Amino acid sequence: MNPIFRASLALAALTVSVPFAAQAKMTANPMVGGAPMYATKTIVENAVNSKVHTTLVAAVKAAGLVETLSGPGPFTVFAPTDAAFKKLPAGTVETLVKPENKAMLTSILTYHVVPGRITAADIAAKAKANKGTATYTTVQGGTLSFKKAGMGWQVWDAKGGHAKITIANVMQSNGVIHVIDTVLMP
Repeated sequence: MNPIFRASLALAALTVSVPFAAQAKMTANPMVGGAPMYATKTIVENAVNSKVHTTLVAAVKAAGLVETLSGPGPFTVFAPTDAAFKKLPAGTVETLVKPENKAMLTSILTYHVVPGRITAADIAAKAKANKGTATYTTVQGGTLSFKKAGMGWQVWDAKGGHAKITIANVMQSNGVIHVIDTVLMP
């Protein structure tokens, strides 16, 4: 193989691997949903500005979790995008945000939250120490499992569903957000 081509492939592989492991280190205020995410603001203060998290923000409000996620934490939030919510069966979100379904909505949302500040490096280190899988207990009481998938990581829920972490290490004053592409179910 041509040495220049081989070096180009190695550089491309390195470039592709950077987003998950070192993304937050490269950008002081990473952009999520067209808005800068400031490390000096809370999870809620930043999330309300993301144009790709409007459904999540509405659900957090409907569940009465704004005050909690604005508190000191720290929390690690695996934040599904609006596109992730659109993958749910038609009418699911509308049903969940009704007052009579608040307990179910709260259970689903708190299943996306892990106590503490868990970075991509923490997930990778825990997976390395545990034969390739990192497992964390959520605020809801269930578990999320993390496995390497290509150059990034997938999060597996209790029902066998999985989401891809699309943006990692979005640091907040009270925790960290990892953007995911699918809603996880307890």
